Amino acid sequence: MDESVRPLTLGEWMLTLLVLAIPLVNILMYLYWAFAGRNLNRKRFCQASLIWFLIVLGLGLVLGILGALFSLGMSM
Repeated sequence: MDESVRPLTLGEWMLTLLVLAIPLVNILMYLYWAFAGRNLNRKRFCQASLIWFLIVLGLGLVLGILGALFSLGMSM
């Protein structure tokens, strides 16, 4: 079976989740596995996680800006 499409074993998933739980290391590994990873399953998982992170970050920024503008408007 081609190594890039081989399903990850339970142990490999456990190791992946452990590495992703370590602060700062997780950011580097998300980026590495999303863009240079050899296993397609892990690569797609990291890409999807990064996309969700960007969506949540964008929504947080928009809501934060709207909240700040609303609070400024209420104080005037």
